[in-house]
Amino acid sequence: MYIPEPFLLEDRDSILELMQRHDFALLVTARGGAVQASHLPVLLDPERGPQGTLLAHMARANPQWRDFEDLESDAMVVFQGPHAYVSPSWYGPGRHVPTWNYMAVHVYGRPQVIADDAVVSDLLERTVARHEAGRNPAWSMESQDESYLRAMRRGIVAFELPIARIEAKAKLSQNKSANVQADVAAALEAEGDLASREVAVAMRARQVKEFA
Repeated sequence: MYIPEPFLLEDRDSILELMQRHDFALLVTARGGAVQASHLPVLLDPERGPQGTLLAHMARANPQWRDFEDLESDAMVVFQGPHAYVSPSWYGPGRHVPTWNYMAVHVYGRPQVIADDAVVSDLLERTVARHEAGRNPAWSMESQDESYLRAMRRGIVAFELPIARIEAKAKLSQNKSANVQADVAAALEAEGDLASREVAVAMRARQVKEFA
């Protein structure tokens, strides 16, 4: 990922928070000159391994998992954070062009299929618990017959990806003055949509750290 120095995101806590908040990620692999990509819910275990481990699953009918043992390079998992269009009209007088503010994390590593059914079951339970949290009533796997769940597990492939490398970018107008950053954040907040508001919040958080 192209990351000019002002946009480099290095704070581990911020990176992990971004990955966990935007955990429907894109898995990209290359083998034999062919590139495959799947959109998957991903769990992050930050304490497992030197840089953490990703855990996910896909349909067994998805051919991508068959490439895991013979990849040409590390797989890449893309976590897309908040993003929003930035109008040059928000910069004030002068010559300006449009741009896009965004946050993203690219994770690299070698995916490994999980064969142990008990481990797969635990992964699925953790995934369900994460996304059912706060719901009333909350659905749980315990409400289903075990024979049915076992049959469903046979239809998926679970895998883990020990993290070998992370690239993180927060392009939030850091190359502009503090006043311009504040104006852009205010304009994004006024846009009204959730993504623009999230970018504005991220901009203000970064601005406090960099200009305090």
